[in-house]
Amino acid sequence: MNGTTAQAKRLGFAPERLARIDGWMARQVDEGKLAGLSTNILRHGELAYSATHGMADIGHNVPMTDETIVRIYSMTKALTSPAIMMLYEEGRFQLDDPITRFLPAFRDMRVYVSGNKALFQTVPAVRDITFRDLLTHTSGLTYGFMDETPVDALYRETGVDFQTAEATLGEVVEKAAAMPLVAQPGAAWNYSIATDVLGHLVAVISGQSFESFLRERVLGPLGMTDTDFFVPADKLGRFAANYMRGSDGKPRLIDAPQRSRFAAPPPLASGGGGLVGTAADYMRFCRMILNRGELDGARLLGRKTVELMTMNHLRGDMADMGQPRFSESSYLGIGFGLGFSVLLDPAKAQIIGSAGECAWGGAASTAFWIDPREDLAVVFLTQLWPSSTYPLRRELRVLTYQALEG
Repeated sequence: MNGTTAQAKRLGFAPERLARIDGWMARQVDEGKLAGLSTNILRHGELAYSATHGMADIGHNVPMTDETIVRIYSMTKALTSPAIMMLYEEGRFQLDDPITRFLPAFRDMRVYVSGNKALFQTVPAVRDITFRDLLTHTSGLTYGFMDETPVDALYRETGVDFQTAEATLGEVVEKAAAMPLVAQPGAAWNYSIATDVLGHLVAVISGQSFESFLRERVLGPLGMTDTDFFVPADKLGRFAANYMRGSDGKPRLIDAPQRSRFAAPPPLASGGGGLVGTAADYMRFCRMILNRGELDGARLLGRKTVELMTMNHLRGDMADMGQPRFSESSYLGIGFGLGFSVLLDPAKAQIIGSAGECAWGGAASTAFWIDPREDLAVVFLTQLWPSSTYPLRRELRVLTYQALEG
């Protein structure tokens, strides 16, 4: 554990209980579940806990450190959402505006009802997709990797994949607009490419590329100097390998740093999952949200905008909206705001935490959560795909909250 016992105690933690995280982290490595991992806990604006264990790259004997760069995948979504909300604050659109104002390809959408990929049965969408639908994943869009409907298969076959496509952002969005929706807009919660579409909307509305907007308006002002859509050559030595659980239960390499697609600028910037970054960088974003839009004198969003983003915008929880479970987590008692999940009822969710907490994670088992009631934020980084392999996030939540005493 980095930091002093006195500091942890001053920030409201029982040091001996907080130190239980050390043992938990060590076990993940010693038992061969993870190659390496890092945990950072912020309270009252200061780090109460910061520790790393294991290796960033087993094959090259590179240890996990505070400066290790990882693939944050879907934690990118929480950074894209403030970007579009900055344009909302400029009066460029309203949340209930149809996105067809800017993306006419989404006019006259059809909604999948039944059938297979050879013969779809569809009905007309009852209304256009709105900005709110995209921000809350209630647009009716989907992901090809979901593999739950023939529409998902169509995404895969036609290249609607913002991670691997050799095309422009606009070209992939146009392909998505030609696919049927899997639900009527606003009717159900479906994890999807919606945030990638938001990234394209940032570009269309602002008149500059999405990646340049994100760098200039979000990453730069926040001082997130190691966060980008690729790892430059002079930083590749800090880039972690990515793993999955092998047949022997040990980490098996699936993406080596030097050969990774993240080692060079991508054809398109994915607002849904394209960023890499460090724990320190992501904690700066968490601090901005805790500070209701401001960090170190730089105000990115108005405080009322952040309040709106961190409220639940669903009709009930995600289970009420057709998503009882996702990845390793039940979605009973958990709603969704404008860009991240919102904990509504810890008892119903059967997880320790506070109502009003916002959170999300990434496909390589990374996670963050922000708890305004406790003035607390946690950033957890590792590189194990997929995130449903082990219940790491839920275990860390228990270890974090059990240590609070003040």
